[in-house]
Amino acid sequence: RLRLHDGKLIKDRRYHLRTYPNCFVAKELTDWLIDHKEAPDRETGIRLMQKLMDHYIIHHVCDEHSDYKDAKLLYRFRKDDGTFPLSKDVKVFLRGQSLYEKLVSVDESILKVREENSVKYQRTFLGSEMIDWLVQEGEVENRQEAVELGRALLEHGIIQHVSNRHHFFDSDILYHFWINFRRRRRLTELLNENSSRALSESPDSPFCLRKLNPEPGNTSFLSVQTNKEIKVVSAVRRSSITSLSGNSNAYFSAPPTLVFPPVAECNPKSVLKRPVTNEELLSPGAPYVKKTLTIVGDAVGWGFVVRGGRPCHIQAVDPGGPAAAAGMKVCQFVFSVNGVYVLHLDYQTISSLIMTGPRTLVMEVMEAIE
Repeated sequence: RLRLHDGKLIKDRRYHLRTYPNCFVAKELTDWLIDHKEAPDRETGIRLMQKLMDHYIIHHVCDEHSDYKDAKLLYRFRKDDGTFPLSKDVKVFLRGQSLYEKLVSVDESILKVREENSVKYQRTFLGSEMIDWLVQEGEVENRQEAVELGRALLEHGIIQHVSNRHHFFDSDILYHFWINFRRRRRLTELLNENSSRALSESPDSPFCLRKLNPEPGNTSFLSVQTNKEIKVVSAVRRSSITSLSGNSNAYFSAPPTLVFPPVAECNPKSVLKRPVTNEELLSPGAPYVKKTLTIVGDAVGWGFVVRGGRPCHIQAVDPGGPAAAAGMKVCQFVFSVNGVYVLHLDYQTISSLIMTGPRTLVMEVMEAIE
């Protein structure tokens, strides 16, 4: 919205002897999305704007159209005409954003890189430290009000205890901002919103092996286990240009339309030969070695499946995907994701952590010593 104001796409416009303030022409905006690499084509641009309409962010100036039309019609951001609905969730989010911007803009900020249990965390602060700052800056009237604000921020996923074990307290417990408000998000991330939510509830991870434009009879994914057997996982297959040589008609490379399998068809059997506990992994002299993997996701995903919990393990790896290229293997245990210690988490939480993070994924895994 601010970029459109700066580019003069949003301005007062006259139509049928009436002036409409702060509006834009839909067709011009679609052109702008493509020119500024916010959308690869007009169809995607229209879908993006429809998403904003569905979330009550933009609307037709006269509310005569409930959908976004790529035509010479006038639309407006609801924040520009005072009709944007400020629900409790939105208010908490905006408050969190305001506090974050204020904290990162000062010279001696309480937000620092700190370490806990040998793991470094970005944008961290102590609970009592944050409360002192809130009272000092006049953001709240007293410490009790500061605790209530901190709890609201944590419950809305804006801040979090670094290992996700505590609520917000006026103490020396370490917290960090879970959301990096200064990370510039691509507008196209909106289109993956529903897909991410649906997948995080399935037995497979949302960054698992996905098939593009599936056709009948091609619904399995081959995962190579440590015993070198080939096992068919009834799930989805990840499209890869290198895997197309055997059947040029089965998969398509673009544009990607993600289709996900029924939950019931996912492989329920663990690839682990026996259960392993965190205590066993972390005990001195344990036969496990820690490795750091840097995985750069592609347009389809990262190409692996996480299962289990406390600790989670790698259930399957696409042999032609980014994870396999980075050295990921079946049966490795997930120690940390982007600097966050995750041995105590279940696969749904780890799935969400990865999906809300950057495309370049840094994972620490623990692998059994042969």
